[in-house]
Amino acid sequence: MELVVAAAIGILTASGVWLILRPRTYQLVIGLALLSYAVNLFIFSMGRLRVNAPPVLEGGGTVDVTAYTDPLPQALVLTAIVIGFATTALFLVVLIVSRGLTGSDHVDGREG
Repeated sequence: MELVVAAAIGILTASGVWLILRPRTYQLVIGLALLSYAVNLFIFSMGRLRVNAPPVLEGGGTVDVTAYTDPLPQALVLTAIVIGFATTALFLVVLIVSRGLTGSDHVDGREG
């Protein structure tokens, strides 16, 4: 499972960087979104990858912490998803306004 997650993080990161280096603004926005997904997946995987493991410790006595997942990365990723959605919406509004003002969707404002 770790290999699949690591490959997914690598593919998302590579795709995001490639799209960020493209000259059009829409590709830039999609590249930034892919990079944020890669970072979210990385943070989520830091909370220990376990299948069917509860994220919260049960009360009482000694606890084997290896049987549980860490809930903090899950909360951080949930917050990052909401913030990333709002940021992407803002980027798209700026993209539409920039396209209307300049008549071009290139990052530098001119056709090349």
